[in-house]
Amino acid sequence: MVNTKTSYVFVFLEIFAGEGGIQSYVKDIWRAYLALPDSELAQVFLLRDKPIGDNPFESKNLKFHYFKSLHPMLGRMKLSASLLACLWRQRPAHVFCGHINLAPLVRTICQRFDIPYTILTYGKEVWEPLPQPYQRALRCAAGIWTISRYSSSRLCYSNGIDRQQVKLLPCCVDGDAFTPGPKPPALVERYDLEGAKVLMTVARLWSGDIYKGVDVTIRALSAIAKVFPNVKYLVIGRGDDRPRLAQLAQDLGVGDRVIFAGFVPTEDLVEHYRVADAYIMPSQEGFGIVYLEAMACGVPVLSGDADGSADPLQDGRLGWRVPHRDPEAVAAACIEILKGDDQRCDSQWLRQESLAHFGRDALVQQLKELLAKTRTEGLEKSKVKSQKSKENRG
Repeated sequence: MVNTKTSYVFVFLEIFAGEGGIQSYVKDIWRAYLALPDSELAQVFLLRDKPIGDNPFESKNLKFHYFKSLHPMLGRMKLSASLLACLWRQRPAHVFCGHINLAPLVRTICQRFDIPYTILTYGKEVWEPLPQPYQRALRCAAGIWTISRYSSSRLCYSNGIDRQQVKLLPCCVDGDAFTPGPKPPALVERYDLEGAKVLMTVARLWSGDIYKGVDVTIRALSAIAKVFPNVKYLVIGRGDDRPRLAQLAQDLGVGDRVIFAGFVPTEDLVEHYRVADAYIMPSQEGFGIVYLEAMACGVPVLSGDADGSADPLQDGRLGWRVPHRDPEAVAAACIEILKGDDQRCDSQWLRQESLAHFGRDALVQQLKELLAKTRTEGLEKSKVKSQKSKENRG
């Protein structure tokens, strides 16, 4: 039987037009939603996306609406009008606002119809104090979902949000796509890695994203090479910061150890993880999906010690966490990893433990529980409001 009544509405900035952690995370949420045995009809509004002919998520329970325009304000006006019409006609049970930049708009429209809404947050976009319209939208929300304990803490501290209002919906990894395997000979040859101990990072190389720690790892290479003379560093990603990083490697005398691979499509990443002996990203992440991908491939990982990576690394139980701007700490941890004596280097154990908490099945269960809680809380609030209305009339 085909659903005709809209139960949920999702509103996002852009998912198909860009690449990045948020886009991957949202797609995982859609997969999890469609995997629910009792998923209901949901409408998805995408402000900056245009229609795509092969949308794999379009189905009887997910209907997509696109509002990309040459004039951004026009697109926003069209989305507002369509969202207003949808809420007026369908009266969905709940609206999910997929980015803080859309929160004031969603709050205004939802309050007109007394429909509860939840705001999805991810990382840095809510770590600092926000303008008052955005803080009001957060405080008026029925709930806030975020990806890690660290992001929750930063969000609440910076914007005066009650911690009880925030629920966790962590990232996940596809354990069928990311699997262990031998080093691919073709990649070993392509990057001249024969006999090398390979450190690897997957990151955008943007000048605004130096927190990813690629420069810190480059600074750590000389110390690592004293213990492992055959160490090399494979950097996957593109961006305007690459020339600075390449020059830094040359200036430090490690230019021959750093390989910039450029952009690698998602479908080819697993082969690149397999070529690595360690995944190194001393960063400041809201969560860090790449750590899950590496661990699912059985590759030991290193992260920063003051960010959302605490969740995928399970507070250091599954990997090394070090001060994110400290080359000496990065070097010492890399040397430990490359020696391979720690349980956190056990490929099979690492994969098993990471998937148990952050595999796709885990996300389906977590989403199911959150939606059930959202529905229950919404019904309770409606009963309270109805009772107050009766008392006022009495």
